[in-house]
Amino acid sequence: MRISWNQLIENIMQCDHCGLGKGCIQKVPGQGDIHAPLMLIGEGPGEQEDKQGLAFVGPAGQLLTRMLAAIQLPRERVYICNVVKCRPPGNRQPSPEEMQACIGHLRAQTALIRPKVILLLGATAVSAVLGPEYRITRCHGQWFERKGVWIIATYHPSALLRDESKKRDAWEDLKRVKAKLSELGLYQDLFEGENK
Repeated sequence: MRISWNQLIENIMQCDHCGLGKGCIQKVPGQGDIHAPLMLIGEGPGEQEDKQGLAFVGPAGQLLTRMLAAIQLPRERVYICNVVKCRPPGNRQPSPEEMQACIGHLRAQTALIRPKVILLLGATAVSAVLGPEYRITRCHGQWFERKGVWIIATYHPSALLRDESKKRDAWEDLKRVKAKLSELGLYQDLFEGENK
């Protein structure tokens, strides 16, 4: 049975399935258009996200906003969240146990939003959604279809800040997202000023 959006947020705020919630300032469910055809999934909140209670607002989030703008995609028209909703200490990668403890929240979000396309940002999101046997270096830019949803991965914006050589691949991945949305007839709904 599908829960309501308000119930999901309440479940996230009250969650104590792992130890991450005890060490964070704020839980970060995610934000954006809850009716968006495009959902972006990252790893987990960082320092700025933990302080503000919003996903992707630090340096990596600023880069993500520019990446979306580069394909004329307004950030407010997509939904952005993370695999884990609480900041891991020191911004470390969440453990498999922490990811497993939080995966129910992500599945509930996906069921409520019902996106047509999902963009996975980085290795943690790839592992959580596609499976631990998938590697971002090998599967980025490839389409996977699961239960009628098209899924593609690219490098996490924080990885692009550390290694600019990955930016060309990420740009090609984003162009594939834009092309898929166009192919699915969602282009006019999402892209500003184009094709009108």
